[in-house]
Amino acid sequence: MSRILARFFDPTGKRYGLPSWPWQMAPAHLLTMRQLAARGLRPGGQEVQGQILWASRRYHARGGVRAAYLYDVRLALPKRSATPRQLHALGKALAARRTCPACTRDVGYVLARHLGICNDCAERSAA
Repeated sequence: MSRILARFFDPTGKRYGLPSWPWQMAPAHLLTMRQLAARGLRPGGQEVQGQILWASRRYHARGGVRAAYLYDVRLALPKRSATPRQLHALGKALAARRTCPACTRDVGYVLARHLGICNDCAERSAA
């Protein structure tokens, strides 16, 4: 194992407080939130089971180290689905974001907040 990989290899959690693995070396039953979501799962209230650590110069991470937390897929629960009333309310909210207050039509895109009106109305008012 290379020196860089060995730096983050701590499956007992003695050094980092949580069991830690280098990039792509975590056990197969531990997944990140995105990996769980791709499988239609959610953590379901479980605590973080481990972490993946890697060196990075991006985002000004403390000590140049970034982390991705891992959850046990065996304890994960299925994602909850929205109720019909929630979906209806979401549809109304999204329609309101697309409706121009000046011409009262659904323009098919979300209105720019700095304009507050559709592009056609903004061009007419600027001319």
